[in-house]
Amino acid sequence: MVAAFQTQNMCRTLIYGYSNSFLQGKRIENGIYLGPIGCLTFEGRLSWKKKILAFIFERVRIKVGPFGPLEISLGSGDDGREPSTKDPFFVWFYVDEEIAVAQGRGGGVAYWCRCQRVP
Repeated sequence: MVAAFQTQNMCRTLIYGYSNSFLQGKRIENGIYLGPIGCLTFEGRLSWKKKILAFIFERVRIKVGPFGPLEISLGSGDDGREPSTKDPFFVWFYVDEEIAVAQGRGGGVAYWCRCQRVP
């Protein structure tokens, strides 16, 4: 099962996707998708305890047009520790089948709505 949620902020579309295998493997992937033009994705580890989803991104992938993705290690995940509230995180305060709302570590509020298409 794959779920994707979309949030719109100014002129960008952010797709947050996860699957049961990602959650079981404690992995997260987040990205900005621009259709056939390309995408920018981030992948790393997550920790989900109660309402807090903390994460550490370990690599970034950049894909432009038909070319294969360029993968860059961020080096921040080399220590192997579990993400905590010292890292970026979201505190979920509303989630249902169609919408999710959370507050980030910096205090901003983000909302996601379910996408009909998963890139």
